[in-house]
Amino acid sequence: MSEPSDPLPPPLPEGDPLDELVLFEDLETRRQFLKKVAGTSLAVTLGPHLIALASTPTPGGSEAPSAATKMMSVQLKINGRDYHLQIDPRTSLLDLLRENLHLTGSKKGCDHGQCGACTVLINGRRVNSCLTLAVMHEGEEITTIEGLAQGEQLHPVQEAFLEHDGFQCGYCTPGQICSAVACLKEGHAKDDAQIREWMSGNLCRCGAYPNIVDAIKQARDKMGGGA
Repeated sequence: MSEPSDPLPPPLPEGDPLDELVLFEDLETRRQFLKKVAGTSLAVTLGPHLIALASTPTPGGSEAPSAATKMMSVQLKINGRDYHLQIDPRTSLLDLLRENLHLTGSKKGCDHGQCGACTVLINGRRVNSCLTLAVMHEGEEITTIEGLAQGEQLHPVQEAFLEHDGFQCGYCTPGQICSAVACLKEGHAKDDAQIREWMSGNLCRCGAYPNIVDAIKQARDKMGGGA
């Protein structure tokens, strides 16, 4: 048979010096602290029920509809083709390419513009498509990895990546190739050090960097130094 537990100590009288606690560098009475704890516990317990009650449609009525996002009309030229679209103005260019147009060559890596897997060309300039809104590029020339080849003829950079095995898993490769095309066009491929510097925004977790550099040099020589 278990022994009876010790009786609770009697409450401290008002004004007792032990009734004060130092909480987070603020002097606060124990009674005030217990009141706050009790109030917080009640809010945590009843909060979900009150929210559910508030969202329940009243008899004869209906729940207030949320404000609908206003769609925008935009005309984009992607890989030489014109697209007339109605899109949410908050849509990133990367999400538009992948989710709306099913051009899934551009990859979503970090989604913070740090890995370069989503690199596309806009008017020949390399852009991290995850960091730019689609509606910002109306009237501009957008080129993705799908638009580099001419029919069955691969772009020289694509051919060089294949010949030099400039990829392993291949996830970063579309962004690497698009960035390499721009790098060559910019004239930033004079030597290994310059190529590494100007391709540093494109990360390869597999570590195929030496092969990527070799591929870019081959494409440079084949194309006479530029794209």
